[in-house]
Amino acid sequence: MRPLEGITVLTLEHAIAAPFCTRQLADLGARVIKVERPGSGDFARAYDQRVHGLASHFVWTNRSKESLTLDVKHPQGQEILQRLVAEADVLVQNLAPGAAARLGLSFEALSPKHPGLIVCDISGYGDDAQKPGPYRDSKAYDLLIQSESGFLSVTGTPQDMAKAGCSIADISAGMYAYSNILAALLQRGKTGKGCRIDVSMLESMVEWMSFPMYYAFDGAEPPPRAGAAHATIYPYGPFQAGDGKLVMLGLQNEREWQVFCAQVLEQPALATDARFASNTQRTASRDALREIIVLAFAPFTAAQIMKRLDAAQIATAQVNTMHDVWRHPQLEARGRWTEVGTGAGPIPALLPPGVPREWDARMDAVPTLGQHTDAILAQCGYDADAIAALRSDGAV
Repeated sequence: MRPLEGITVLTLEHAIAAPFCTRQLADLGARVIKVERPGSGDFARAYDQRVHGLASHFVWTNRSKESLTLDVKHPQGQEILQRLVAEADVLVQNLAPGAAARLGLSFEALSPKHPGLIVCDISGYGDDAQKPGPYRDSKAYDLLIQSESGFLSVTGTPQDMAKAGCSIADISAGMYAYSNILAALLQRGKTGKGCRIDVSMLESMVEWMSFPMYYAFDGAEPPPRAGAAHATIYPYGPFQAGDGKLVMLGLQNEREWQVFCAQVLEQPALATDARFASNTQRTASRDALREIIVLAFAPFTAAQIMKRLDAAQIATAQVNTMHDVWRHPQLEARGRWTEVGTGAGPIPALLPPGVPREWDARMDAVPTLGQHTDAILAQCGYDADAIAALRSDGAV
């Protein structure tokens, strides 16, 4: 039995943050009913067509869910929504600030009738009427939150800032929503009471920015943008070998520095060079040290350098492309790939990290738009004629 079997999640979601949260609840066995706009659905369905004509973001964040098309502003749509809320354990939404409240879906409106209901609101800047803040109603896309949280200020090269290559702000908010919902379910098991969870993308990302913020504490200089290298530890990052390929390596302490000099660079005297006597000094003299390392690597291929690093027990890694990751030998050896269905046929999917052997993660199909509408309405008490009338009237 999966840990969330018997738990029903109703979600009014789009894009990434809320869908990523609820997909993980589905992974653990929860029933997730995804409410989508009739005709178009979650706009993430149209982001691209890279997966057999389906959107890459959508297939990633929406497996194992049931899709219900519903016009939530239609009077009959409102009635259906309230019936679904009555049967739900968790309500998740990342609509525009204030939109859920206008639909009668705020925790304050629902809790008196449904005291065990957990309501999770995900927004860009926090959606709290008592502490709205000046940014409450601002639009908040992933890149904008990367910018507001300071992430862009420490990411990129000295010349140019760079956004993260994945939706890191959405992912951070989705993870905090997911973990807090799990905690709320545990608490409800003790008290019988639900609660409201208010997740802000900005607050989620600022929590993740705590190292560079503390590094810049009390007016100190913030970490510089250092490309793929570590901003404050050196040598830690990519170095070119003689065959033109990059080797990623990282040193964490003075013992490793001495071993690196002696066994990898074969220059033991470098370990006591005054310019490089501590991490602080190596970081300050990184340009000079980089020249020394690249010159020492020049006679060797990347494979030879990595073999030498492994022998010295210095951390190293390949700089993989997306195509390399699809074929990563460690993922294959650990049996981390399976398949899930879609409306366009089966696709590979990575098993959720950390699932114990005692139960299998739920890996059901990615739903087509409105695929489960009739079945869900039938469970709500509507017969075939009533469902046809709802569809004719544009409610579903």
